[in-house]
Amino acid sequence: MTDHDQWTGISDLETLTALLGEPAPAVRDKARSSLTEVDVAWLEASPFCVVATSSAAGGADASPKGDPTGQLVHVIDATTIALAERPGNRRADGYRNILENPHVGMLFLIPGRGDTLRINGRARLVSDAPFFDDLVVKGHRPLLAMVVEIDELFHHCAKAFLRSKLWEPESWDPEAVVARRAVLAQKLERPEASVDELDLYYGPSYADGLYRNPGA
Repeated sequence: MTDHDQWTGISDLETLTALLGEPAPAVRDKARSSLTEVDVAWLEASPFCVVATSSAAGGADASPKGDPTGQLVHVIDATTIALAERPGNRRADGYRNILENPHVGMLFLIPGRGDTLRINGRARLVSDAPFFDDLVVKGHRPLLAMVVEIDELFHHCAKAFLRSKLWEPESWDPEAVVARRAVLAQKLERPEASVDELDLYYGPSYADGLYRNPGA
């Protein structure tokens, strides 16, 4: 059992600020409400982001989104962007949250870069729009799009990436401690399938269905 009584908790802003300190003015005031040319260039260069949402009851979700560089985000205007939804596992956890609570937080990454672009805003779901034509990948239109009205955005420093050595290949050993995807799936999700079957499912042909609509 965990000895909770030996923990020193933080339950108020004053205690938190006393521990972490106040941000420098340049950091405190760097949030903006609209995209600049630099931000648009970043979005065009980013093939990956994480979208954080929460339900009305506070249930949280963080979902990864990825597409070829230049096709992840459609910039509608200086305060509005859209992200395409592609075929997936159909849980739609984040989208279910958005139907209850539109507030989203997004973190956009460029491979090899330690700094990131953070965007917070209010989202709505769209099943079709003319800009879907700009989000076609390999002949497939998005299933839907998440349109985000930007509340604030800012660039974030590289310390987390430097500490984690995320982009340093010499530190990578993806299966040294955690088993490969097929083994995890067999143990946690699909016990009726064999590891050999799941190795085949998650093998080279897995990428063939990345943009194929469900049932296609």
